[in-house]
Amino acid sequence: MDLSLTADQTAILDAVDALAKPYAAPPTHDISFALTSDALDRELVEGGFLDIAFDPDLGTVSAAIIVERLARLPFAVEAAASALIRPLLGDHVPRPLCVVEAGKGKRPVRFLRPGAAVVAVGEADVSWFVVAADQVRIEETSLYGYPVATLLVDPEAAGGTALDVSRGDVMTRWRIALAAEAAGLLAAALDSTATYVTDRQQFGRPIATFQAVRHRLAEAQVRANGVYWLALKAAATLDPGDAALAALHAQQSARSVVYDFHQFLGAMGMTLEHPLHLWTYRLKALIGELGGRGVQGIAAATAIWG
Repeated sequence: MDLSLTADQTAILDAVDALAKPYAAPPTHDISFALTSDALDRELVEGGFLDIAFDPDLGTVSAAIIVERLARLPFAVEAAASALIRPLLGDHVPRPLCVVEAGKGKRPVRFLRPGAAVVAVGEADVSWFVVAADQVRIEETSLYGYPVATLLVDPEAAGGTALDVSRGDVMTRWRIALAAEAAGLLAAALDSTATYVTDRQQFGRPIATFQAVRHRLAEAQVRANGVYWLALKAAATLDPGDAALAALHAQQSARSVVYDFHQFLGAMGMTLEHPLHLWTYRLKALIGELGGRGVQGIAAATAIWG
């Protein structure tokens, strides 16, 4: 596997970084659990960045790279589902795109709002519908790090339109989307934590110079790198086993490092004054997606060993 970016991918990333530069820092004195920006979302759509995978010459790897980079921003962007799953469904399906498993009951859904496209993945088929205002309850005080709402209707009873795609293909891309987004969140959270412990002193020396802290930061870096490369491999192969492994490693890594990051910040890690929570609370939301680590482990074992 060639690990270097192509010239096109490098140019796309440069363009994404230039567009995202005004959004690279959270607004001063804002202590929200979830930050969103309609302007950023609009610029991404107008620039075609979320439609990259519709172009077969760029494909899912380029889309995963964009998802990872956008996840590093303090602003939560509905990019993962749109960039990696929507090209499989067709450009007639609008966004924001919310993917749910049918028959799982009422639960918070990321980026769900009136007018969003809900894609319901059932045991035998996949359908979609545009959600109405009376079918959602916005969760204003949620702690998920994302804008979320609860879907009040059973997706299977919502009268959706069937899609000519398989459950397996959607699940594979959903897992890749989860892993790519988690990779960006892990990278941003680690960078934020490393900056803090480098600047903050205790006992007359930077916290980052203590061996125990350095070891745990190094482990977090290894995990973040692993999630990134597993996500890109799965995006390249579109193999169900690769996708399940990437999602499993992403959820396990998030669970392992989030606690450490907040502990390294001491009392500041228990407040909203530092922006670390903007990434870690999103990671905590992703830990439980798609049934959590246990389901990803079973999916990986089934795909690889049968």
